[in-house]
Amino acid sequence: MNQTAGICWGHLGLQVELPPADEEVMPGVVWGAVEAFPTPAYWAYQVLARRITCTTISHRLGSDLVHEVAACLLGGYGVPAEVGLAAYRRLRDSGALCLGTGEEKILSLLAAPLDVGGRPVRYRFAAQKSRCLSLALEVLANEKAPIESGRALRDWLTRLPGVGLKTASWIARNFMDADDVAILDIHIVRAGELGGFLDPSLTVERHYLELEAQFLKFSQHLQVKPSELDSVIWLEMKQSPRSVSRLLASKRSGAADTPRQSTHRRSRPHERGADTNQSFLLK
Repeated sequence: MNQTAGICWGHLGLQVELPPADEEVMPGVVWGAVEAFPTPAYWAYQVLARRITCTTISHRLGSDLVHEVAACLLGGYGVPAEVGLAAYRRLRDSGALCLGTGEEKILSLLAAPLDVGGRPVRYRFAAQKSRCLSLALEVLANEKAPIESGRALRDWLTRLPGVGLKTASWIARNFMDADDVAILDIHIVRAGELGGFLDPSLTVERHYLELEAQFLKFSQHLQVKPSELDSVIWLEMKQSPRSVSRLLASKRSGAADTPRQSTHRRSRPHERGADTNQSFLLK
């Protein structure tokens, strides 16, 4: 029997149908229960709900490619999203994101405490990021980036200092709404392990392109855009650290044998704080 889920938007409501929980969405991966975080059915529903309620997640951080590179380069591994954005805004508002801005100027701006939510926070990698960003600004000012596809831009961006496949994919996704690349951060990888759509024996450091292909294939089978799916997974996994930790511990200990069994039931998305409070699930 198909699963039925409801979506409420203001005074309007509608129902969507998803395949049965025990049916495979792709070989070896079942849909799981739509109300159970984080099954494939759950992710498909969340993407559809955001589309219908016009609350899809905006990707763009900067006004152009230079600003997008700066915003993403200043974020990433080891830098909380709020801190990276605060660092980017300081450089942007100071007019530092242009050719001719030296490493020393960028460093002086990043070294001073940032205002993050009303409290002073130091940026961890000020010296390293200042050097990489100043060199990246020079390249961007003197070379034309390819924009015929997200993958072409991503591959070109990896030439920039400090920009690996993940950061380059992040920039390409944001700047072009690219659906031919994937941003494989820790939240996506953990969701893939729990949902069974990413091979847990592979690592981002050594097998990025293989994992990317698996994520894109999963998106195709769900019939959703990879850029939308990535954003929804990232947001919900980031805001559910305790649930994710418990589910991972259970799965890795062998207590859960299938993606459907290793889930946490959630009947009201607004209780997570990650949703828009405009959608609900009908059991």
